[in-house]
Amino acid sequence: MSQTLFERIVAREIPATIVFEDDRIVAFRDINPKAPTHVLIVPRKPIPRLADAQPQDHAMLGHLLLKAAEIARQLGLDATGYRLVINNGPDAGESVPHLHCHLLGGRPMAWPPG
Repeated sequence: MSQTLFERIVAREIPATIVFEDDRIVAFRDINPKAPTHVLIVPRKPIPRLADAQPQDHAMLGHLLLKAAEIARQLGLDATGYRLVINNGPDAGESVPHLHCHLLGGRPMAWPPG
């Protein structure tokens, strides 16, 4: 099976503007941002989507969300707010089959989204 775009970014085969990384996740700026700040937070472990996560992924999923909040603070988004989005499947807008979290901020967000 071929690697996803995100696996290739994590492997440094495709360049990206990385804002944070550790042993479990890589966070980088979206090349087609939907807000002034738009960062994708990707687990190093390839999981196609949230619905495919397993019980053994519990710690990684918690780590993903905690690091999203930390990255938002580092980027100065905590004062005015930010949105975290995880798409699951094509009807939700999933375009890369690798679980990831969108961190969006720097402007007011409408509700409902989409």
